Amino acid sequence: MAKCDEGYRCDVCGNDVTRLIDSDLYLRYVIGELDPEVLHTHSERHIRCNPVLAQFIEHKAFDAVSLEGDLSREALDPEFVRSRVQLVSRGYKRLLEIAASEGERDVTAYPLPEAIEKYRS
Repeated sequence: MAKCDEGYRCDVCGNDVTRLIDSDLYLRYVIGELDPEVLHTHSERHIRCNPVLAQFIEHKAFDAVSLEGDLSREALDPEFVRSRVQLVSRGYKRLLEIAASEGERDVTAYPLPEAIEKYRS
């Protein structure tokens, strides 16, 4: 079966990632951490299956994720945390906007403006 016919399985829990708003892969792409040239070669996972990233989402549509240990928000530099929360939360909001839109979707228009600029250069 072709990869596109198999769907996208989470490499952590093994379940299908069926919604864009649950996609760690697309969240990382939207915020500029995953180059569009390699988007199709990376593993998928649910956002919640990547708590290191998920802990930075602050949005009413997303149940907060907490993490313990060296990579928890509490253990990191407060300025880094503030910046990370802003970026990752904006990225999650962008996923919600994309998911709510209708019609043909252009994947190259998904990223945040600063990520698009980064990808262009």
